[in-house]
Amino acid sequence: MTDQSLKAAGSPQPLPGATHAVFNQAPPLEANLFAGDHALVDAVDGFGGGWAFEHLSDYGAKTGGPLMALGFDANRYTPELVTHDRYGNRIDEVRFHPSYHAIMAEGIGAGVHAFAWNERRPGAMVARSALVYLHCQAEAGTMCPLTMTFAVAPALEAEPAVARNWLPGVLSRDYDPRPLPAAEKRGLTLGMAMTEKQGGSDVRANTSRAVRVGHEDGQEVYEITGHKWFCSAPMSDAFLTLAQTEAGLTCFLLPRRRPDGSRNAVHLQRLKDKLGNRSNASSEIETRGAWAARVGPEGRGVRTIIEMVHHTRLDCALGSAGLMRQALTQAIHHARHRQAFGKRLVDQPAMMNVLADLALEQEAAMRMVMRLSQAFEARSSEPQEAAFARIATAIVKYWVCKRAPGFVYEAMECLGGNGYVEDSGLPRLYREVPVNAIWEGSGNVIALDVLRALGREPAAREALVAHLTRSRGQDSRYDAHLDATLRALGSNDEMEFRARRLVGDLAVALAGAELMERTPQSLAEAWFASRLAGDHGGLYGTLAPGVDAAGIVERAAVAA
Repeated sequence: MTDQSLKAAGSPQPLPGATHAVFNQAPPLEANLFAGDHALVDAVDGFGGGWAFEHLSDYGAKTGGPLMALGFDANRYTPELVTHDRYGNRIDEVRFHPSYHAIMAEGIGAGVHAFAWNERRPGAMVARSALVYLHCQAEAGTMCPLTMTFAVAPALEAEPAVARNWLPGVLSRDYDPRPLPAAEKRGLTLGMAMTEKQGGSDVRANTSRAVRVGHEDGQEVYEITGHKWFCSAPMSDAFLTLAQTEAGLTCFLLPRRRPDGSRNAVHLQRLKDKLGNRSNASSEIETRGAWAARVGPEGRGVRTIIEMVHHTRLDCALGSAGLMRQALTQAIHHARHRQAFGKRLVDQPAMMNVLADLALEQEAAMRMVMRLSQAFEARSSEPQEAAFARIATAIVKYWVCKRAPGFVYEAMECLGGNGYVEDSGLPRLYREVPVNAIWEGSGNVIALDVLRALGREPAAREALVAHLTRSRGQDSRYDAHLDATLRALGSNDEMEFRARRLVGDLAVALAGAELMERTPQSLAEAWFASRLAGDHGGLYGTLAPGVDAAGIVERAAVAA
C-alpha cells in the first residue's frame, strides 16, 4: 500500500450527505431554581420567609447549575465499602466520589441541615424547607444524611448531657467527613439505625439488647449488641438507635468512635444494592458491645425518637415535591423547544393538557408541604398548630410521596425517548422518588397512623377539621367533598380497610384549601373541577375543556 493510500485509509473522510446536524433539540437548561420559580417564591414569602430570599436565590443558582452537574457524577460513581485496611485491620469505612463530598459541603454550608435551628426567627423553618426543596432537585441522595442531621436536633434535647456534647457539631455549617472522634471535628452528621430484619416497621419487635455499664460526663452509658437491617448514611458520626433494656425499648446515641477516640464496635456488614438513592450508602450494621449513651428514659424509646421521625417525614414530603418540580421543569423546558408536526410541543393541545395537569399537581404538593413547614415552626407557641402538624404530617407525607412516582414517569414521557436516557436526568429522578414513600413509614403504616391520631388525639382531629372548614363556603365542590369526607370520618365501619381512601380524601381537601386561599383562581378552579368534581380521567392529561391550561403551564415554567 502506498503512503498516499495509507494516509487515505487512516484519515476520517467526510461522508456524502452527512446527517449529523443537531437541531430541534432543547438547549441545556441552567436556571436559578429559586428565583425562577414564581410559585415557590410566593409561598416562601407568604409564610414569612421573605427575609431569606437572597440566601435562597444564591442556593437556587447553585442547585440549578454546578450542583446539578455534580449530582450526575455522585450517582455514576457509587459508594464503596472498605471493611479492612491493607494490613488486615478492621476499619469499616465507606468511600465516596469527590462529587458527593462537594455536594455535602455545599448543602451543609447553606444550612440545609440546620438553617431552622440556627436562625430561630419567624419564617426560618419555611426557608429551610425551601433549601431542601432546591437541594433535592440537584441531588436527592445526599438529603438522607442532611435530613437525619436536621431531624436529630429536637430528639437530642430529651437528654441535656448528650445534647451538650453533640448539638454544637450538629448545628455547625462546616462539613467534615474525616473519621475522627466527634470532639476533634468541625462539624458532625448524624444518622438513624432502627430497622431490624425480623421487625421492619414494627420496631417494638427489635431484639438488639442494651446493658447499662456506667455513667460518664453526665451521660448514662450502655453497651449494645445486635444487628440493624437498614442503617442509612453509615459514615455518619453517630446514630440514634433503639435497643431493648429491662424496662423495654429505649433510645440511644451510638457513635462511630468512643469518647477516648478508639473505634466503636460498629461493624458494617454490607451495602444495600438499591433501586435508586445510589449516591447515598445504606448498610447493614452489627454492634458487638458497642458504647452508647442513653437518650430519654428507659422504656420510652419510641416516644423519644418519634420527634426525629416527624421531622424526617416532613423532609420525605419536601423531597418528593422537589423531585416533582424538577421533573416538571424538564418536561416544560423540552416542550417549549421541541417541535412536532409543525408546532412546538407546548402548543399541541394534548401536550398542553398533560403539562397543565402536572403543573397543577405539583403546585398543590408544594403548597401543602410549605403550609406544613409553617405549622412545624409555629407549634412550639401555638397548640393548635402543633396538633395540626401532628396529623397533617402523615396526611401530606402519604399523599405527596404516593403521587410522585407516577408524576415523574409522566414527565419522563413528555420527553419521549430523550427522557428515557440517563443524560436527561429523568431516569435518576424516577429511581429516586419511591424511597420517600417507603422511608419513615410506607403507605399502610402512614394511613394507620392518621387513623390513630384521629381516634386517640382529639386535639389533632379538631385542628384538622377546623383548618379544613375555614375554607367552607367559597366553592360548592369543595364543600361537597369536605362534607363527604367528614361523614366518612364519623363512621367506624371497616375504618382500617378504607384507611387509604380516607387519607387520600383528606389530602385532596388540604390541597384544595391551600390552592383556594393562596393561588390564582384558575388553579383552584382546575383542582376543584378535576380532583373534586370527578371531571378527570385519573391519569395525567385528562383535564376537561375550559381549564386555563396555557396560563397554568406558563406559571409553572422556570423563568430564565
